[in-house]
Amino acid sequence: MLSGEHFVSEGLITHEDLELALQKHRELGGSEPIARLLVSMGLVSERDRVRCLGKVWGIPFVDIAEVTPQPDALAVITPQIAKRFKCVPIEKQGERLVVAMVNPLDIFVIDELRLTTGLEIEAMIAIEEDLIGALASHYKVDINVNDALAGVMKDFDGDVEISKDGEEELSEAELREMGEDAPIIRLANLIINQAIQDKASDIHMEPGKDGMRVRYRVDGVMMEGMKLPRKVIAPLTSRMKIMSDMDIAEKRAPQDNRISATIGGKEFDFRVSTLPCVYGEKIVMRVLDKGGINVGLSKLGFLPHNMKLIEDLTSRSFGIMLVCGPTGSGKSTTLYSILNKLNTGLNNIITIEDPVEYELGGINQCGVNVKAGMTFAAGLRAMLRQDPDVIMVGEMRDKETATIAMEAALTGHFVLSTLHTNDAPSATTRLTDMEVEPFLISSAVIGVLAQRLVRQICSHCKESYTAQRESLLRYGFPLPDEIGADTNGEITLFKGKGCDHCKGTGYKGRTGIHELMVMTDEIRDEVLKRGPAHLVRNLAVQSGMKTLQMDAVSKILMGVTSVDEVLRVIYA
Repeated sequence: MLSGEHFVSEGLITHEDLELALQKHRELGGSEPIARLLVSMGLVSERDRVRCLGKVWGIPFVDIAEVTPQPDALAVITPQIAKRFKCVPIEKQGERLVVAMVNPLDIFVIDELRLTTGLEIEAMIAIEEDLIGALASHYKVDINVNDALAGVMKDFDGDVEISKDGEEELSEAELREMGEDAPIIRLANLIINQAIQDKASDIHMEPGKDGMRVRYRVDGVMMEGMKLPRKVIAPLTSRMKIMSDMDIAEKRAPQDNRISATIGGKEFDFRVSTLPCVYGEKIVMRVLDKGGINVGLSKLGFLPHNMKLIEDLTSRSFGIMLVCGPTGSGKSTTLYSILNKLNTGLNNIITIEDPVEYELGGINQCGVNVKAGMTFAAGLRAMLRQDPDVIMVGEMRDKETATIAMEAALTGHFVLSTLHTNDAPSATTRLTDMEVEPFLISSAVIGVLAQRLVRQICSHCKESYTAQRESLLRYGFPLPDEIGADTNGEITLFKGKGCDHCKGTGYKGRTGIHELMVMTDEIRDEVLKRGPAHLVRNLAVQSGMKTLQMDAVSKILMGVTSVDEVLRVIYA
């Protein structure tokens, strides 16, 4: 039996975290195992839960998402048996077969595999979601790109008449018929499955003069996907619109909607947007992994200094905490992680978002609907009459919303929100520019977190190299004086060489770079005087704030990310 003490002994949680989880466990009547409760609260990752479970059972853990099974091992077990028993063969060693399983203690499955393969089975434990994804990846039944294109080109072999403005002269009935043909359905599914397999955050389908280009945003960077012939544009666009329940006859106005789907056993939402362009409609699909939001604060890349501060700030009972950064910097993930931490069952948590991206159990979430009069300000006013303890406002867009949020923070509510600024100190001047009264800002704001996302160096092809301290100083990196002092100015850095795991990029996954400004009396005085951002910044640094650049340097020296990546994200 996996108890909470196992996680404490592994250094994954503190005794205080365990006590909080046990309290929630008692409130739920002991219906949910403590280990799964720790995961749902964001205190422990699913990976750590499964790894600890394997340790208790005496069975080795395998990270199936990072392992490439041997082809001869995969050939031993048929796709039907693998999917039936939720297992993936990894390696064949003589008369022994190493198999990743969700439940390696299931002796009936192991006996069945032994009889089917004629080999001795060595079971390893794996994360269920990753194992389902591996099954979909390694036992593919979907048609490949070339077959899909061949099927499409065969069905649309004739020339399609093109009008002078570049749009196909097709009726709504013809477009719908094209969008529901089997080859187009397979091609659309293939494009989406490829995005899931590559862990892409967005799919871009861009029509051009010679055809359609499909690109994926992976780890924040656009990657080439496939090039499709011109004749595919109309049917593929229609297919995506049919899936999204859009008006396929409307080609001159932008549209947006969303799709929900279960792929490889995991639930996904896709926010779909169309934009009329010269050669057709560009389609962008934002991929929202419903299971990927429960990451927990400890997994967002906070260094110990900032982690201690953010835990202190999020334990307050009132005040407003702002998260700043450009679009795609991970603000939503940070906010949801904080909400997960606060979602103990003892608080009434209400959010207003535009739109609601991820649904969180136990939290009351509202979406903005301007046509119905449900703006951020109107929703926030209504929320204050719902006896909230914690309020999350998706974005500070105007004076009215910001003022109501500030006043709520002063009347005993803990408020979370986002603001579009480049760094933490600029948040105070941005609010002043929005005509929020300085006394409200200085009294209500307790902390401002600015962040960026940088790609992590691939662990499979990471290699070290030496560089001169002066070369980093020339770029403006704030290196501590002791770095390189005893090695004639030489420092050890890291980079990714490029391998199959990272598709030759040298990077795999992303982590956060953070700047956390805690409001002090000196900063409050400067805000009351409407002081400029650079003076607020100086006071924040004097009080111990680590700037984005300082945080980035720490992660470069730790080998988490590279110099080039930090230059691209922060210094560009």
